Amino acid sequence: MRVISEIESYKKELMQWRRDMHAHPELAYQEERTARLVVERLQGWGIAVDQGLAKTGVVGTLSRGVGPAIGLRADMDALAIDETNTFEYRSQHAGRMHACGHDGHTTMLLGAARYLAEHGNFEGTIQFIFQPAEEAAGGAKSMIDGGLFKRFPVDAVFGMHNWPGLSVGRFAMRSGPIMASLDCFDICIEGQGAHGAAPQHGIDPVMVSAQVVTALQTIVSRNIDPLQPAVVSVTKIHGGDAQNVIPSSVQLGGGIRCFDPEIRKLLSRKIVQIVEGVCSSLGATGTVEFATKFPAVINSLEGIDLASRTASEIVGNENVETNCDPVMVSEDFAYMLEAISGCYIFIGNGEGEGGCMIHNPSYDFNDEILSIGASYWASLAQKFLSEQTS
Repeated sequence: MRVISEIESYKKELMQWRRDMHAHPELAYQEERTARLVVERLQGWGIAVDQGLAKTGVVGTLSRGVGPAIGLRADMDALAIDETNTFEYRSQHAGRMHACGHDGHTTMLLGAARYLAEHGNFEGTIQFIFQPAEEAAGGAKSMIDGGLFKRFPVDAVFGMHNWPGLSVGRFAMRSGPIMASLDCFDICIEGQGAHGAAPQHGIDPVMVSAQVVTALQTIVSRNIDPLQPAVVSVTKIHGGDAQNVIPSSVQLGGGIRCFDPEIRKLLSRKIVQIVEGVCSSLGATGTVEFATKFPAVINSLEGIDLASRTASEIVGNENVETNCDPVMVSEDFAYMLEAISGCYIFIGNGEGEGGCMIHNPSYDFNDEILSIGASYWASLAQKFLSEQTS
């Protein structure tokens, strides 16, 4: 493994930064302490800093000479989860936890920024993008709408996420779609309340909702090409408060995920058709409201080519998977890739301690990959700028 020696030399500092952030997680658009730490370190290395984009976002700009520009993005926010870990640096705040590794993402990019400021050999500009509110709050879109790429123009943008279950010292990536789009839906089924002993006097929305949930599962199985991934999940049902009362309404909620924009439209259309059709046939009424979240994350061929060659130089060709399976989870970095070409990849978080899946109360980012990820970022930036100017 060819980790940059200067980065490896301050690995203990990276661990300290990461664990400090882990102990003090902040939710979407509340990352004030984290942003302050990022700003202090960037300024300490002589990197120009802009604050306040998307409220708590930070952009560090490092320029040398005249040349192309690259954007490197890390997310900073935590999740509303009670941490169950017992180690010393566990979350000090009830109901908040770095359960997705954004503390590590921020630290890896800081490690790269330090190296590039002190030792970087390049001509051009590197934009270090520290994004708030990735967790379902659309921080990437907020930064873009606030003028991110107009104020800090780049020729390509790159992102990276730790992946539990993928061994330490390995990277995984693919061209084209790698993470799914996400849209959420809320369904309200209106019936007619009645006594539980006299259902004939009402219209039972609980029974109707059961039919709706079952029918929704035919969308993927009977309307989508079996070779095209898609998911329709009903994840919440609420109706009624007493065992002897048929309620007047039931609320359902869930999400739809896929990779193809046309399938995305079809899924939404079919949900409305099924809800309205099933409810009408049983004497009830049904309405659907959608909340558009994220498009699919789609990597460019050029971005993956650069990322794979960079990763291979650090961990070896045999440890870089260039055609990994796409995953159905979503990421708002998709908005950045809609605006600017680039790619998003996975870095192995390991399978041992802290290797449980993200969004788990027992999760922890693996400090052993901090210098690997920071080396990847630093090498990627220099390679991109060098190849663009040659």
